[in-house]
This record gives sequence, structure tokens and C-alpha cells, in this order.
Amino acid sequence: MTQTLEISDDLKERLDNHCEEGQSPEELVEELVAMYETEGAFLQEGYSE
Repeated sequence: MTQTLEISDDLKERLDNHCEEGQSPEELVEELVAMYETEGAFLQEGYSE
């Protein structure tokens, strides 16, 4: 089952800015969710707890 989410134009633009060449915003979101599910948190370069 496919779900449709509505996002603001600002968020769409931000997602577009983070996409690699040829990557869709949907693919970026899938990648981020997979990383979160695997790691339990998003990692940021230079960040430590």
C-alpha cells in the first residue's frame, strides 16, 4: 500500500538540495529511514554524545 505525504515547498526544496545527482527526494527519504532503522539515530560528522 502506498501512502502520500504532503510536504511544504520549503521542505521539498531542502530535500532537493540534499539529493545526489539522479536521486529523487523519495529515494533520499528511503535512505534516511533505512539509516535510522539500522543505526537508531542519524549520525552527523563531528558530532559525539
